Amino acid sequence: MDEFLARLRNFDIRIRKAVNSQMRGSFRSVFKGTGLEFSDLRTYQYGDDVRAIDWNVSSKGHGTFVKVFREEKDQTVFFVVDVSASQQVGPPERHKLEATKEICGVLALSAIREASHVGMYCFSDQKEKYIKPGNGLKTGYQLIMSLFKLQPQSGRTNLAEALLFTLNCLKRRSVVILLSDFIDQRYEHNLKALARKHDLVVIHLYDQREVNLPRLGIIPVHDTESGRTVWVNTSSVSFRKGLRDTFRHNQAHLEQLCRRFNANYLALDSQEDFVPKLVELFRVRK
Repeated sequence: MDEFLARLRNFDIRIRKAVNSQMRGSFRSVFKGTGLEFSDLRTYQYGDDVRAIDWNVSSKGHGTFVKVFREEKDQTVFFVVDVSASQQVGPPERHKLEATKEICGVLALSAIREASHVGMYCFSDQKEKYIKPGNGLKTGYQLIMSLFKLQPQSGRTNLAEALLFTLNCLKRRSVVILLSDFIDQRYEHNLKALARKHDLVVIHLYDQREVNLPRLGIIPVHDTESGRTVWVNTSSVSFRKGLRDTFRHNQAHLEQLCRRFNANYLALDSQEDFVPKLVELFRVRK
């Protein structure tokens, strides 16, 4: 745990140095809300927008009342983290899940300093861990501790169900940071709904073995999610081309969805230094 925290602090320091030098200030606006939230009720006055009338209160017969809104200063940052078995691809010392935990952890450290509430939902095809949004460093370190200790109970993935859970548990507009390898199907509808309701950031984790598998001849490949083992010829030109084409098609499809739904998209190789790309993401969001 101490080593994990030390890595997060190192990443956090590097990000802050880059942000301060490149963007002349903190990245408070990256995590802050700009919407409106309900504040109070007052009596209707001539010229008020009729769409602001609270008909439930007005129907009680004590007059016509309108809702008063105020600018939303504080924001909830909510992490939706894929911990399914497909995330455990890559070298043992740093597979996709390990990279996902580090990225989520360092963003949580950044968010807890800039926003009032931070929460997390880890999923496979079931709820693995849920931390209700809360404020303060205590919540931030609870989130990081839970990430470090998490041992998923299921290896399968149900991304659509995870997005639906997020839609149901977040009642106000939030910054939602979704971290996954997106090896799943039929989640597009819920992704669209989430992007419409919240400020969505999609971080797509992948490993080079999913793009360029080493030439190892005919080998058995085990699917950790389904439990099936199949034999493939990794030296076959058609197999290698099909592998690359499938990955590129899925990545392009996801990026196109995010662009259409007005969500931020970032693809990260689990073995690369993710700090420069996160800084660029902050720059774009500002």
